[in-house]
Amino acid sequence: MRWLLLLCAPLALCAGPSLFTRASSACTLSASGKDDAPAFLKAVSDPSCATVVVPAKTTLNIETRMNMTGLSNKHISIQGTVRFNPDLPYWTGNAFYFSFQDQVAFWLLGGRNIVVDGGGTLDGAGQAWYDAFAKNSSLARPIIMTLFQATNVTVQNLRMINSPEWVNFVNEGQRITYRNITISAVSTSKNDAKNTDGWDIFRSDDVVIEDSTINNGDDCVSFKPNATNILVSNLSCNGSHGISVGSLGQYPGEFDIVENVTAVNIKMSNAQNGARIKAWAGQGVGSGIVKNITFSGFVESNVDNPVIIDQCYMTDADECAEFPSNTFIQDVWFDDISGTSSGKEKAVVASLSCSPDGRCSNVNVNDLDIAPPSKYGAASFSCQNVVLSGDDADAFGTCTTT
Repeated sequence: MRWLLLLCAPLALCAGPSLFTRASSACTLSASGKDDAPAFLKAVSDPSCATVVVPAKTTLNIETRMNMTGLSNKHISIQGTVRFNPDLPYWTGNAFYFSFQDQVAFWLLGGRNIVVDGGGTLDGAGQAWYDAFAKNSSLARPIIMTLFQATNVTVQNLRMINSPEWVNFVNEGQRITYRNITISAVSTSKNDAKNTDGWDIFRSDDVVIEDSTINNGDDCVSFKPNATNILVSNLSCNGSHGISVGSLGQYPGEFDIVENVTAVNIKMSNAQNGARIKAWAGQGVGSGIVKNITFSGFVESNVDNPVIIDQCYMTDADECAEFPSNTFIQDVWFDDISGTSSGKEKAVVASLSCSPDGRCSNVNVNDLDIAPPSKYGAASFSCQNVVLSGDDADAFGTCTTT
């Protein structure tokens, strides 16, 4: 076998093109100059390697996909760099596929009691993908880190750069924590780094994302179907599409739930949206419920839509009136949100647009202090098909009915 890796005796060095050494229960990887994925997989799957180390000043070259699911009691310390080689023909045929929104992934990580840390870098080498996607919008671009069927996992103290598309995907996870993550996805060409969500949470419960900085080109954090009991706190998001519930109700026959979500102490700059809920309407869509959602302590700067509910997402007004959203929204709080809008919507700084027929209920607005650019004068607030509560409900006046 080309990539055969022999087990090492303690303190010994394995022969072969991809290397790691073992000292007690820690196994340290070395770069081979070729594909380092097999050695990484071998070390992580070895029960005697309780800790796997990518040392500082080491760059592992990942040319083939990595399935690290089913792990138990594993510590992966990335002190150097793990770089995913941008071999587009290979990845377009071999990346792990998820039917949800046709996503693909370089790397699956799953199991129980896992810590990933070390202060190092995950590099998606995304520039080639950004440029290729500009020519082919159907190109499936891989996610840097996918937690799949993972329980009790902490990912902390890492940089994640140049992701081809989503940066983190939490799929069927429980008790997941991300802490002190720095994300950057910025194109160096005229072609934007698109769909580079910081986190997408899907069919997962009890997730914490905290103390992190994100510079990207899509949602900072997105709560996808069946994301429950989520806390997002102390994030600085730049260039994003917001902290977003949804989109939901996209797929016929599916019932989507997003419940018990709190986003608190968020700095949002140069963004399309700030605090957002979005759900599909129209013919042939799915259904669901959004319940007990709190956006609190947002400080926004140059944001197109600082506060927004769009329950007719991707649906024109006439169709939404005839076929309202089947994703009901209830028990929502927009509290203590301040800063400035971009003026893209002129003076409008908050837009709460629900479908007809009582699809939104118990939506609360308190302590909103958001200003448009001075040329537009006083802030304007818009709403439709919703009865608002809270200290700032009067700012919205009488909501229109469609």
